[in-house]
Amino acid sequence: MFNTKFMEDINYKAFVTRESDAGFTNSIEDLSTSNLQKNDLLIRVSYSSLNYKDALSASGNKGVTREYPHTPGIDAVGEVVESNSSQFEVGESIVVTGYDLGMNTYGGFGQYISIPASWAISLPKELSETEAMSIGTAGLTAGLCVRKLLMNGLAPDLGDVLVTGASGGVGSVAVMILSKLGFRVTALTGKEDQINYLKSLGASSVIMRNEMEEQGKPLQKGLYQGGVDTVGGSILSNFISQTSQRGAITCCGNVASDKLQTSVFPFILRGVSLMGIDSAESLLEVKKEIWKNFSKDWKVDLEKITKEVQLDSLSYEIEKILKGEQVGRIRVNLG
Repeated sequence: MFNTKFMEDINYKAFVTRESDAGFTNSIEDLSTSNLQKNDLLIRVSYSSLNYKDALSASGNKGVTREYPHTPGIDAVGEVVESNSSQFEVGESIVVTGYDLGMNTYGGFGQYISIPASWAISLPKELSETEAMSIGTAGLTAGLCVRKLLMNGLAPDLGDVLVTGASGGVGSVAVMILSKLGFRVTALTGKEDQINYLKSLGASSVIMRNEMEEQGKPLQKGLYQGGVDTVGGSILSNFISQTSQRGAITCCGNVASDKLQTSVFPFILRGVSLMGIDSAESLLEVKKEIWKNFSKDWKVDLEKITKEVQLDSLSYEIEKILKGEQVGRIRVNLG
């Protein structure tokens, strides 16, 4: 017989976004698990991570979070403290990324979360909790991108690959995975001071954002067999035009623009594939595959691109990511 409610109320700290006539404010508050919606699992969160979607939620974007007050945080890793599911035992370490966590369900910027068992994955034994939240949704998204590129036939001996927005969370991890797999990676960034950083991750060359910002011809010289786009807009449009025969691009972000101006020519004359990535709603089995890859063949040293912060530093980091100034990954310590 499974419990239908939490056995006891637990007080905990959380990063809370509130709405008022003056706008949206963020603060650290004391909450109780009695305020959480009852679900299969009650998790004591050890770590979360900061993603662009979290910053949108924390700044009042109603396309991400409809109702406030709210606790953002689309990622969490921690320990099961109560379970109404036969899949998970009390004391087990689990990781959850995406679905509705941190959007309209109180998220990982609180020390406790309540989630359906269908959102949870047992943390692979080869990964620590800190490693898991250096990966987080950004790393998972990068992994999903690489998985689709490999499924579409991209291989190290077929030419260079391009990663746009390469100094951000998704881009940094994508550069590291592709380099580890033997690809020659060109990294695109708008930050001149990050060239050495990107080369340290494995990028063979680095180009600046302004080289691809101006809208070019529908078909340009085929420079890349494909790669990962995290920014959208005219950069993605030029990327498509510069992709060679039977190439493939994964599209997973819109920090530059949600608009895309292109033509059919790269698709019908070169057979280029443009593939969308929705990491939040990816099938759980696919997510499990990506986590397994990160624990084995794709395991990279993400600690060197990770900055760990406490809840009281989140507002500062949120401002940075909204300004496009984030480099690498931000891990949030809930201890």
